[in-house]
Amino acid sequence: MVEQFTGTWTLDASDNFDEYMKEIGVSFATRQMGNLAKPNLMISVGDDGFISMKSESTFKTTEIKFKLNEEFDETTADGRNTKTTITFENGKLVQKQSWDGKTTTLEREIKDGKLTAKCVMGDVVAVRTYVKAS
Repeated sequence: MVEQFTGTWTLDASDNFDEYMKEIGVSFATRQMGNLAKPNLMISVGDDGFISMKSESTFKTTEIKFKLNEEFDETTADGRNTKTTITFENGKLVQKQSWDGKTTTLEREIKDGKLTAKCVMGDVVAVRTYVKAS
C-alpha cells in the first residue's frame, strides 16, 4: 500500500509551481524561496500506524504525521493553517487541504520509479517530480 512511497526522494523537476503557489495565496518573497528550494521528501511508516512525511530544504523543514482517512491540523511550509485529510486511492496518496473556504489537492503517485506530486488549485495544476535517493 503506502510502502512503495517510503524512502528519501529528491526534487528532480518542477513544472508550474510558481503559478500554483500564487493561486493558493503565497507571497512573492516566499514563492521566490519556494522556487529555489530543492527539497528532499522523506516518507516513513511508524509501528504505531502513523505515516510521516518530512520535507527538508535549506530554507525550511516541515513534517506532518498522520493516519490515512483521519483529519488533522497542518501548518504548511508557507504558513497556512489547514484542515488536512490524506487518503489512499487507486495507488495514490491524496492530500486535501482546506483553509479560509478554499481547498487544494495534492496527489502523489509512483510512476516509472519516480514520485510525482500533482498540486491542484482551481484550474491551476503544478507537477513536481522526485527521484529516489540512492
